[in-house]
Amino acid sequence: MTSFTPIQSLLGGMLIGTAVIILMAFLGRIAGSSGIIGSLLPPKLANDKSWRIAFLIGLLIAAFLLDTVADYSAVIQNITTEPMLIIGGLLVGIGVTLSSGCTSGHGICGLARLSPRSIAATLTFMASTAVTVFIAKHLIGQ
Repeated sequence: MTSFTPIQSLLGGMLIGTAVIILMAFLGRIAGSSGIIGSLLPPKLANDKSWRIAFLIGLLIAAFLLDTVADYSAVIQNITTEPMLIIGGLLVGIGVTLSSGCTSGHGICGLARLSPRSIAATLTFMASTAVTVFIAKHLIGQ
């Protein structure tokens, strides 16, 4: 069971929104995690690696600070099998490739810009998630 944390959730959303605005305002870039990571890997090796590396280091530092300073540790519990995790990861990779972006790029940045492509992609993500949860919980029994 998850806890209802409206204040923390609001503050977290505001921090994400602020980071997205800063990245767009200063670098003219969208904060899509799959694009940021993908551009650091061959064959798409980007020329502007420094901000991408700083972004990823910031993600790691934030998690470390949350764990050490705020004494908050995210407990991840694997509730499915490894083959299902691999299949899920492959399906997410295919979805990111087909939609030309991930949930952070489309769902946060694209929706904020009222991009029709991002609206369609986000609706597809959400519908796919609902169908997947239904299949996993009610048909497969995971």
